[in-house]
Amino acid sequence: MTGLYPQRMDAANVVVVGTDNVGKSALVVRFLTRRFIGEYGDVESLYSHTVVVDGREQTLNIWDAPYSQDLSPESFMCEKRVQWADGFVLVYSICDRASFNTVTRLIQTIKSSKDYLGFEKIPIVIVGNMRDLHHRRTVLSEEGRLLALSSDCQFYEVSAAENYHSVLMVFHGLVDRIRESRMSVKKLAGIKGIVKSMSAVFTRRRTDSL
Repeated sequence: MTGLYPQRMDAANVVVVGTDNVGKSALVVRFLTRRFIGEYGDVESLYSHTVVVDGREQTLNIWDAPYSQDLSPESFMCEKRVQWADGFVLVYSICDRASFNTVTRLIQTIKSSKDYLGFEKIPIVIVGNMRDLHHRRTVLSEEGRLLALSSDCQFYEVSAAENYHSVLMVFHGLVDRIRESRMSVKKLAGIKGIVKSMSAVFTRRRTDSL
């Protein structure tokens, strides 16, 4: 990857991350092309793709990010991802307990980084992949749902190998969250502006009365 796409007003930046062999790259390519490709190396990739969600076009810049062992909020790579991202897709395999535990730590890191860098809440979607391998399951669906509920994230359990529609729903769900987040930020900015204006008026009146 030579560089990150610059942010546009009509675009949203999404970071997809998870440990090795959880199918995160397969998930991204399935979303982009509808095709399933099972084998990938540890390659960092960046894509731009336009989808229609609720009748409105949305361009997504998707960073298929390699997993890093350094999960500290102060790490350069973590800072870079949080600064760039409007939302995260955190992927684990339902057949790999360790990958699920890593997603739990990633959520904590992202939220800590958000506080550390002064960002508003960042939309996060948790994805349990490889649903087609349910006979090898080590992580229950209820565990994924409980994690999402306790961390204020969305949760999907999918099979990138077998089902395009469920993968599409993951990214549509994230787009909805990003739009909600942006609306909240605009409303908060508007309220702050009103409070600031009122404060200036009262300060001026107080000064005039002296």
